[in-house]
Amino acid sequence: MSLKKKLKNNQLTVGSWIMINSPTIIEVMALAGFDWLVVDTEHTSIDLQETENLIRTIQANKMKALVRVCKNEEVAIKKALDIGADGIIVPMICSKEEAICAVNYAKYPPTGKRGVGLYRAQSYGTRFKEYKKWVEEELVIIAQIEHIDAVKNISEIIKVDGIDGTLIGPYDLSGSMGFPGSFERKDVKNSLQKVLKLCKQQNIPPGFHVVDTNPKALQSKIKQGYTFLVYGIDYLFLRDSTVNLMKNFKNKN
Repeated sequence: MSLKKKLKNNQLTVGSWIMINSPTIIEVMALAGFDWLVVDTEHTSIDLQETENLIRTIQANKMKALVRVCKNEEVAIKKALDIGADGIIVPMICSKEEAICAVNYAKYPPTGKRGVGLYRAQSYGTRFKEYKKWVEEELVIIAQIEHIDAVKNISEIIKVDGIDGTLIGPYDLSGSMGFPGSFERKDVKNSLQKVLKLCKQQNIPPGFHVVDTNPKALQSKIKQGYTFLVYGIDYLFLRDSTVNLMKNFKNKN
């Protein structure tokens, strides 16, 4: 079943986050059985050519390749899709109007306003008709909820046709409330709960980036009802494994 259909059915999917420009890292992470991987082009030095090669590697390893674009902007979204991304995660969606813009930038007329270019996604011009149909039926668009204004407008955002799910960015969301990283504050928890509750009511997949690599953190979000889950970051798996292994070694010697 495609990722689009899993999202539509609100089935649990788990992916991870790529911030290191390395096809080898992706091949190693593919062994873990992730459903999809996200190439982050907002907070990394990964450029467009490198993103294209990472997408190739992700797809070659039978995972869906999503791109967190650098901003909700026409050219950024168009380029990510034209190089072959299976979907996009659009940062800092704070209103219905911004969600509509994201969909318009990603979809061709008459649904949206995306300009037509013939590159990798369209099989270099040989399969544009098939790709146009794929965009309507399979393209994934995720609205990243990472500001208190998005929480206030969440009921309108998730009703926008073309938005397939949400993804809470916990650090920026708490930061927009004046307390970055303070996830245990009551007001932060209440905001998270509001988004989760309304997504469930509208049958829109609620998403969360579980930055903590402890499996218990992931299980906690699954129990809460999140169904589109980012687990960890490539460098965090590397950091936490090596640091913990060496810590245990030094404690025993």
